[in-house]
Amino acid sequence: MGATKSKKKSTKEIDIKDISIKVQEIKKEIAKVIVGQEKVIDALITAVLADGHVLLEGVPGIAKTLMVRALSKAISSEFKRIQFTPDLMPSDVTGVMAYRPETGEFYFKQGPVFTNILLADEINRAPPKTQAAMLESMQEKQVSVEKHTYSLPEPFLTFATQNPLEQEGTYPLPEAQIDRFAFKLLVNYPDEEEEIQIVNRFTGEYDSYDKLEDVKPVLNAEEIIEFQKYIRKNISISEELSKYIVRVVSLTRESEEVAIGASPRASLWLTISAKASAAMEGRKFVKPEDIQKVAVNVLRHRVIIKPEYEFDGTTSEMIIDRIIKHTPAPVVK
Repeated sequence: MGATKSKKKSTKEIDIKDISIKVQEIKKEIAKVIVGQEKVIDALITAVLADGHVLLEGVPGIAKTLMVRALSKAISSEFKRIQFTPDLMPSDVTGVMAYRPETGEFYFKQGPVFTNILLADEINRAPPKTQAAMLESMQEKQVSVEKHTYSLPEPFLTFATQNPLEQEGTYPLPEAQIDRFAFKLLVNYPDEEEEIQIVNRFTGEYDSYDKLEDVKPVLNAEEIIEFQKYIRKNISISEELSKYIVRVVSLTRESEEVAIGASPRASLWLTISAKASAAMEGRKFVKPEDIQKVAVNVLRHRVIIKPEYEFDGTTSEMIIDRIIKHTPAPVVK
């Protein structure tokens, strides 16, 4: 893996301040390359700490790939990119059994999915069979080839991109695969001031990818795993907030505009990512604000609007915002 050498800390040695300090350092490193996009970057770091995959949607040219590469450098993790195309085969992703002439034996040749950070670029261009191969990797963090199972490195996170505008030559992601993404993030255009900064910064001697060399590692793979374990085990959430999470998710299934509501997996990811959000703020307990902060990212791809309401302009974000606004949150002291 691409981890730098450092002393490995056990979960007993971690202080909650360690996490919040490291998060700020990661953001500073990414800011050397990325202008703006603070909410998206914050969500990407949240997903890493929650050990969740991310689907990024946005038009070309808004630095989705660059963001993921900068993040992988800041957390000192091996990065690989797959350009998904209609002719991409499952073996192009997972690997293949290859023949070794000198020994007369077959061996497993690992595919690019064997990495820490996998960027699945334009994932919806791959045919269903290849997407199915990705599903096992994302869900079980393993690859099965000819009755053999191979574990993926830890951590293993998939950051997939898709273009919201193009339909020709694309395949809809299966609902089962969509549900495996902890977050779906919408990456929007920068504002005018940010775009001026981008032009001024990256039209001189160096371009944006050259600046990746300036990104310094803040964490290594082992520390990321320890932080993930610490967050799940040591960040507390009250029974009232757990009920609040389940109520919010349940309400997505009760709306008349919704064809398919969020599954119980959404409740799990709301809880885990809210814990990660609290840890990033240096707290050992979850507040309602943590849940509300991550709710849209967790739920937007899990709430499917009925066609007649979608035609009238109703979006999953509108439904989620309405539920959050009208569902009283418990008071946490």
